[in-house]
Amino acid sequence: MSELSTMILDRIRDVPDYPTPGVLFKDITPLLADPVALVAVVDALAGQHQVDKIVGIEARGFILAAPVAYRSGAGFVPVRKKGKLPAATLEESYDLEYGSATLEVHRDAFAPGDRVLIVDDVLATGGTAKATVELVERAGAEIAGIAVLMELAFLKGRERLQGVDLRSLVIV
Repeated sequence: MSELSTMILDRIRDVPDYPTPGVLFKDITPLLADPVALVAVVDALAGQHQVDKIVGIEARGFILAAPVAYRSGAGFVPVRKKGKLPAATLEESYDLEYGSATLEVHRDAFAPGDRVLIVDDVLATGGTAKATVELVERAGAEIAGIAVLMELAFLKGRERLQGVDLRSLVIV
């Protein structure tokens, strides 16, 4: 295991039965509170991609994506839950582990051909990431890749993202 992986895993707290019974929630707030770990994670997520925009997925993805955008010299674009953006939007609905949801992005968030890196905290079933890929492509931009802090391999989210460059800092 790499030094970065160890640093990340040592700073993620497991919270049983949150948000619903039977779910083991991965709390990243201890990692975010550690300045050395946070800088290491932001640098690793920024990686080697040459991009125009960084997309952050609501809500914890915002926390990581904004500093990744700064580090990358790119713009930041939020992908939000339905009804949270003030201007004209594109929307995409998808299924969750325990329900369904709809994401939106502003119609004018990207210039044609913008290269986009999608950043999120956790890849679970892949539904949110796949919906975000579809929104970005419908808006006329190109997916450079997806970068996540942690991938929950047992939920097989990677399988829904065939053909997309996916980088996970840790896989559990």
